Amino acid sequence: MSGVATTEFPALGRPAAPSAVAVAGSLVAAAIVGVRMAGIGGHPLVQSFVVIFTSIVVEALPFILLGALVAAAIEVFVPQSAFDRVARLPLGLQLPAAAVGGFAFPVCECGSVPVARRLIAKGMHPASGLAFMLAAPILNPIVLASTVIAYRGLGLSLQMAAGRVVLGLVLAVVAGWALGGESAAELLKSRPGEPTPARAVPVMAPPARSVSFADHLASDFFFMGSFVVAGAALAAALQTVIPQSLVAGLARTPVVGSLALMGIAFVLSLCSEADAFVAVSLTQFPIGAQLAFLVFGPAVDAKLALLYSASFRRRFVGRLLIVAVPVVLAGSLWFEALVR
Repeated sequence: MSGVATTEFPALGRPAAPSAVAVAGSLVAAAIVGVRMAGIGGHPLVQSFVVIFTSIVVEALPFILLGALVAAAIEVFVPQSAFDRVARLPLGLQLPAAAVGGFAFPVCECGSVPVARRLIAKGMHPASGLAFMLAAPILNPIVLASTVIAYRGLGLSLQMAAGRVVLGLVLAVVAGWALGGESAAELLKSRPGEPTPARAVPVMAPPARSVSFADHLASDFFFMGSFVVAGAALAAALQTVIPQSLVAGLARTPVVGSLALMGIAFVLSLCSEADAFVAVSLTQFPIGAQLAFLVFGPAVDAKLALLYSASFRRRFVGRLLIVAVPVVLAGSLWFEALVR
């Protein structure tokens, strides 16, 4: 990086990472001690909560790490001139290219958030960064392969994979265009210790690249990981409290079934690389509703709502829901009509 002034959002410094780990570790330890002292560790609801919470965290953290690795590499190794050239491209070219670019990045929804934030902060148009963030977890080749394998037994492998690609691209482009009209300073939330985007920051003498890379990696991983843990706890609590029988009777109505599965996708907070195996098991729901589950979940779920809140202004989650719900609902109904 050259010694020029920039207005990017630098990563949160390393001093915050150990404190975040200490707080999270203390809370977990206190919860374990409290459960043991109360003698409720064997209760079915507690056991279900622990299993669900652990599975979500174990699934999500590797992808947070992958996203942090990509984000750190972007910050340290990709020159600013590359982003300047991309930023000068017409938005009509940037937006679809960023969405299709999700094919090239094997990141899950958790990992795509820090990558998109870094891309926007480095100069990519916010609409393009958001399009990439929403498309990457759906167009990920591993996700598409898992979708094909999951639906092979029903003879719908190609239909479901194609439907997921098309509807995922439509959602990414529409949401990116609708929500990315703000500047990076208006869209991104500043983290504690960061300078405001409106103020130019003189670049100090750069440290060794390896040290800088490790600094950014640790910062993004611990910052985003703390919100994944909180989101996993919320999702696990919702799953253990809400009886699944409440939605069973609504499954057969196409519109209500799609809305119900979108709600379930929000609550379950599954990794997009494994959610097809859950969707195909929901046999009481029509195939269009299952597609809604597969597209809506990687875009908006409980853990992502907290991740988005950590990275973007507080209006972002509500605005994304306003766009995503009708787009996914309409797409799932069209898909149901075409397949059936």
